[in-house]
Amino acid sequence: MIKIMNPGDTFPDPKFSSKSGLVAIGGDLSPGTLIQAYKKGIFPWYSAGDPILWWCPDPRMVLYPDDLKISRSLKKVLKKNKFKIYFNRNFEGVINQCAKIKRKGQEGTWILPEIIQAYTELYKLGYAHSVEAYLDEELVGGLYGVAIGKVFFGESMFSKVSDASKVAFVHLVDKLKEDGFHFIDCQVSSQHLARFGAIEIPRDRFLIELKQALGNFEKWYPESFI
Repeated sequence: MIKIMNPGDTFPDPKFSSKSGLVAIGGDLSPGTLIQAYKKGIFPWYSAGDPILWWCPDPRMVLYPDDLKISRSLKKVLKKNKFKIYFNRNFEGVINQCAKIKRKGQEGTWILPEIIQAYTELYKLGYAHSVEAYLDEELVGGLYGVAIGKVFFGESMFSKVSDASKVAFVHLVDKLKEDGFHFIDCQVSSQHLARFGAIEIPRDRFLIELKQALGNFEKWYPESFI
């Protein structure tokens, strides 16, 4: 049964949600609610005019850092060191660009003003992070997500220059591997991320591995520059 949430409510166990993965409706986007959701494998995803919808899909797409695949063409780009990569230099710039970028088959964006505000607050509290690609000091690509324990929950990426977000993503995975992260939560199936080595796993397995990866709850402090 899908739970109707009030602000401050506790999320139900997502393993009992529907195959589509809809866990709950409503509630709020406060830092406490978002952190509680991610720790249970739940994330918000909805459109303008809808109530907040909370999801934990089955299957779940994840990328294990050791399984990262890099195409020959991208390896050539990486060797050129065309982009400067930073962590957490301009989080608001990244999330706003992710909201503006036009995507095939999509009208509008789910990254609404209240989402931008909520994740910016998580950033200020040390839970949300951005990875940014710069070309001639201009922000031309990047991604953002949430890190809790040894899991990085990917949210969105953008690219204004070819390969910019891909290079940022490779640097993110390398850093997560260095820091002992178990996996990146890619949420739903994506051919783009599958090319990087992401795979789908059953929700039950995901929830077990998530619990193991959270361990002693802690924040992540990546260096600001690569």
